[in-house]
Amino acid sequence: MSERTQRVAESIKEEIGRMLERGEIKDPRIGFITFTDVDVSKDMRHAGVFFSALGNEKEKTSAIEGLNSARGYIRSELGRRLRMKYIPEIEFKFDESVEAAARISKLIHKLHKSEQKID
Repeated sequence: MSERTQRVAESIKEEIGRMLERGEIKDPRIGFITFTDVDVSKDMRHAGVFFSALGNEKEKTSAIEGLNSARGYIRSELGRRLRMKYIPEIEFKFDESVEAAARISKLIHKLHKSEQKID
């Protein structure tokens, strides 16, 4: 990514986080989520917004439905706050890397415990 697209991606991530933190997005399906990354296309017409969420599959599905429901509001607010000529189309995506890292960490911890028992 170019320096400009990185700045835009970081701005989008910060602003959407602020909207959620301040209660501007009032969909109860969203629950507790964290925005982990934003990937903006070179032409800045599309942005993939990655998030992680606590809970089971049903709660994660509800979170993405809630975010997609608020997509129009989020995009219009980004337009007002970022003052760009074009605001990218937003696509929300669940970030599975956070769960994978937690699973790996748990396995390593379990392995380490079993090695200590052998000694």
